[in-house]
Amino acid sequence: MAWLGVAAVVTAAAPWTLQLAFAIFGIGVVGMVHGAGDLAVVAPVRRRRFLVAYGLVSLVTLLWWTLDPAVALPAFLVASAIHFGMEDAPEGPIAERVVRGVALIAAPATLHAENYAALLRSAGGTSSMADCTPWLAAAGGVCGAILLWLAWRRRQSALAGATAALLLLPPLVGFTLGFLVLHALPQTLARRDRLGCASIFGYLRSVAPVFAGALVLAGSVAALLLHFDPSGVRGLFAGIAALAVPHLLVTPWFECRTRPVRRISTPAASAGTGSR
Repeated sequence: MAWLGVAAVVTAAAPWTLQLAFAIFGIGVVGMVHGAGDLAVVAPVRRRRFLVAYGLVSLVTLLWWTLDPAVALPAFLVASAIHFGMEDAPEGPIAERVVRGVALIAAPATLHAENYAALLRSAGGTSSMADCTPWLAAAGGVCGAILLWLAWRRRQSALAGATAALLLLPPLVGFTLGFLVLHALPQTLARRDRLGCASIFGYLRSVAPVFAGALVLAGSVAALLLHFDPSGVRGLFAGIAALAVPHLLVTPWFECRTRPVRRISTPAASAGTGSR
């Protein structure tokens, strides 16, 4: 993880365009890998319904963000905070889950309120979410301090480093590093182990078709929304949301939790195998 920290610190001192590129790569590419395993954790007989539900939620999210980003943005941030809290501390007390979820979303505002508010305005258009930045900054500061205390108490250097990045680095860079270290990379390793892959490269091979499709979809959404926001921020948020929202809402309903499903196959193929 050290190379990620070095890259983030270097990027933090770079121009805005490089910070945005770092976020696009970190969140939109590396961070998408764990979600690419969603299909693999669904039982074969349920995959057709899963794909239909996933596609519908993704389409509704995209339309909502395009037509009314002022409402879609806060809804997405709240849903993301809940997801981070539930996934990053599954065995932890409810208080820790709340702290983790709030910190990932709000801690970047603590020392960079102006830049954070500018991001919210770009992502949400006329959303009044930017007016809440002082409250988010305060909540993020409190939750960040609690996470630093937990990291010291538990001797968890990754938690300490990621929380420090959330608080100290520019919002896009800090969130990207915090998201990767605290959520995306641990979840990717968990998916790798659950699917029985011997290495991360084996996991990447198993989810490659889904991952490629996700990249195409997110890239297409981002390119489409450049018409509304030339900075690329709204496109980044919308592209991520179009895939993240079904990952948050649909996958938990279909996920097979009793045993790992190690091979991705179509429902038709599974039915054919069963008939033999």
